[in-house]
Amino acid sequence: MTHPLEIEKVIKAPTQKVWKAITDKDEMKHWYFPLSDFKPEPGYEFRFKGGKDPEHQFTHVCKITEVISGQKLAYSWTYDGYKGYSIVTFEIFKEAESTRLKLKHEGLETFPDTIPDFARKNFEQGWNYIIGTSLKEYLEK
Repeated sequence: MTHPLEIEKVIKAPTQKVWKAITDKDEMKHWYFPLSDFKPEPGYEFRFKGGKDPEHQFTHVCKITEVISGQKLAYSWTYDGYKGYSIVTFEIFKEAESTRLKLKHEGLETFPDTIPDFARKNFEQGWNYIIGTSLKEYLEK
């Protein structure tokens, strides 16, 4: 078993604004993936397509597993038609006038190692861009 992928970023925005960005589908489309619907409620399932390019798109199937309003959001992350099960967790911590956002993605080793798109380095690059660039720039503008 490998170690979970963990990324922490400090964002110059209040915790409420960060929470809204990671739990409101109208906010998420600006930095994450366009979702047809999303509710931060345990048991709620959502799907979206994504991949590194148009020829490599995968249907992500996710289900909310834990919500602590304003502090923590966790959901399963699987791919339709492929083996593997992982959990993505966002945690929010107030730091003076900023917010520290911690992302943890566990279970990456359960995805097929025969599919290059599921390699850990791709998740590292993807999450670093999504959290460190896309979300950060969206919230700090």
